Amino acid sequence: MSKGITSRETDYSQWYNELVVKADLAEHSAVRGCMVIKPYGYAIWEKMQAALDKMFKDTGHSNAYFPLFIPKSFFSKEASHVEGFATECAVVTHYRLKNDGTGNIVVDEEAKLEEELIVRPTSETIIWNTYKGWIESYRDLPILVNQWANVVRWEMRTRLFLRTAEFLWQEGHTAHATKKEAIAEAQQMLAVYADFAENWLALPVVRGRKTENERFAGALDTLCIEALMQDGKALQAGTSHFLGQNFAKAFDVKFTAKDGKLDYVWATSWGVSTRLMGALIMAHSDDQGLVLPPKLAPIQVVIIPIFKTEDERTAIGDLADTLIGELKSKGISVKYDDRDTQRPGFKFAEWELKGVPVRIAVGTRDMQHGTVEIARRDTQTKETVSQVGLADRIELLLTDIQQQIYQKAAVFQEANTIRVDSYEEFKQVLEEKGGFISAHWDGTAETERLIKEETKATIRCIPLDNPFEQGACIRTGKPSIQRVLFARAY
Repeated sequence: MSKGITSRETDYSQWYNELVVKADLAEHSAVRGCMVIKPYGYAIWEKMQAALDKMFKDTGHSNAYFPLFIPKSFFSKEASHVEGFATECAVVTHYRLKNDGTGNIVVDEEAKLEEELIVRPTSETIIWNTYKGWIESYRDLPILVNQWANVVRWEMRTRLFLRTAEFLWQEGHTAHATKKEAIAEAQQMLAVYADFAENWLALPVVRGRKTENERFAGALDTLCIEALMQDGKALQAGTSHFLGQNFAKAFDVKFTAKDGKLDYVWATSWGVSTRLMGALIMAHSDDQGLVLPPKLAPIQVVIIPIFKTEDERTAIGDLADTLIGELKSKGISVKYDDRDTQRPGFKFAEWELKGVPVRIAVGTRDMQHGTVEIARRDTQTKETVSQVGLADRIELLLTDIQQQIYQKAAVFQEANTIRVDSYEEFKQVLEEKGGFISAHWDGTAETERLIKEETKATIRCIPLDNPFEQGACIRTGKPSIQRVLFARAY
């Protein structure tokens, strides 16, 4: 290929890595396992943030910020939580460096912290320690707080956006007077995530519940949305956790109820991360580059003039100025690429690589005939249309592109969700096709671990809309009352 991107069919992993770098989304940093999110990539993340932030605020949540550092003792208060994150924690032990006298900078051993600090892998512990000072009675509840932050989980094998030692995310942490309220909150936030995935990312998702093995550390129940990438692997796109009273008990967070009795607060937490950037890339893009849903594209329309003389350039520029004003009045982001350092063909390829949904080319002949050429990034189709009513046409076209990108992904997911009834068929589909595999499981953690060890497939979720259905576990033959979704995953 002229852009030098490996084909998806040849090497999907290499295709993904090259696309992230060549489309100017991110690059590896000097810090092993960490990434630099470049301006174009960060612009996409900002659009995700803005959409989600509005959704959170529309459902009554407010933003706050809590410390990056967490006292190590906090982690020991909730046993399953510390067990879940212990192997990924980065620990701060000293607060000062010094010159050793030979020009080397070393740790000053006299500056050892009295208590070591964990660089946050998640914030439940520091937040619930804080909530203890905020909550006295039912009048102080509910607390509906979200935090936009960075977290650190010391991953050994990393991939840009999908798995890095440091990443960006949001984490909601709510406190409630009743179990019923907390469960409703966890369900509500899962619905918010599914809405965002489907209507912004143009990504169909399965709403489900994690098995006990796959639950968030410290949760009583974990709800999730699972998406399918074009290589047949699943990606967890968001999680919402019902934490029960575990963290309230660990940090002694009690409140006086309306009846005057003391009780522990009920809790939830929920989050999505820059992993969604990986989902966006892998679900829609092709060998020519990114395919961005218009709602998340930093630039929705690019206008490219084709001219030979300055007079032609000026005339096309006047048309572009008018069109840009009309598009911006509709809330459509547009770029006029009139660089004279690059040929039109180079510009076409560059903006195709970056996934701009609509490209408008205007040449001298177009000016004579009152037309422009419109190219769709998603279908790579072109048409010549009138300049009259162009802004309205583009507005409708962007809506259609958003819907069509979603529809294409939905058809793919449906075609790659397979029901199987035997272990041999299960393994065959995994190797030859991949995708979501709907199969019976006997409900035991032991069988779940066995299937994972033998096939590298995990139970992605128990779908929330699962019908009950008598069957036999594909691995053990023991009775099963419903199917679950298996897949190999990122």
